[in-house]
Amino acid sequence: MKVQKIDQSQGEERRIRLTEDLIWGVHPVFEALTEEPERITEIILHREKRGGKLEEIIELARLKGVKITFAPALRLIGEGASSVRHQGVLAKTSQAPLLSFEEMVERFVARVQNGEKPRLVACDSLQDPHNLGAIIRSALASGATGVILTRERSAPLSGTAAKASAGAVSHIDICQVTNLVAALKKIKEAGAWVFGAVKDAAAQSLYATDFNLPACIVVGSEGQGIRPLVRKECDILISIPMAGTLDSLNSSVAAAVILFEVMRQTASL
Repeated sequence: MKVQKIDQSQGEERRIRLTEDLIWGVHPVFEALTEEPERITEIILHREKRGGKLEEIIELARLKGVKITFAPALRLIGEGASSVRHQGVLAKTSQAPLLSFEEMVERFVARVQNGEKPRLVACDSLQDPHNLGAIIRSALASGATGVILTRERSAPLSGTAAKASAGAVSHIDICQVTNLVAALKKIKEAGAWVFGAVKDAAAQSLYATDFNLPACIVVGSEGQGIRPLVRKECDILISIPMAGTLDSLNSSVAAAVILFEVMRQTASL
């Protein structure tokens, strides 16, 4: 069962850019929730508009485990936004169907029980859709079986991310979680070792690390890296040795280096 969160913070007007991953209007949003709930990442509602079909949308979103956000006011911005009548409800969608975290864990366990050494990639609050798409592309190309994203402070799985992935979003399991720390605990219970990619002199060298086991590679955000509580949940912290004065790589580049080293090790056995 998905974890569903309702955000009723007393913020100001919610301004949302009109993009290809947005659905608006009571009936289109209701139909999307009914037909393809796995593609809906968030429902945003005007706090003062209730009753009728909107109540059905709220109840259906709760049932499907979709995040609901109530805003004091909604305003679409961008080209063509002035002609849109959103009727107090918007839905953000994913370019690919999202798997539930529970199902991803079940698939991981099945592979472990089958004698395989599956690999997952967890993106901790990655906010650049180009980097997100590139990491998903590298994950698929290096043989990873799934990608875990955070619901909050994460780039949407939008057209930009899908394009950067070169179509990989449609060929690999992807899920979103509200609490990455709790998710990593569950993954470890399922038999995985969790490796956190950090820029830390005390971390273990990527090339001195044995990846010949079920694994989850955690990659942090572009600026802050892995958050402290997520870092504590990692079994082993790894870093990429580098020459010269640079001390870090772009998130997607670092992920690719790590993932293909993991593939090299396991492919040579």
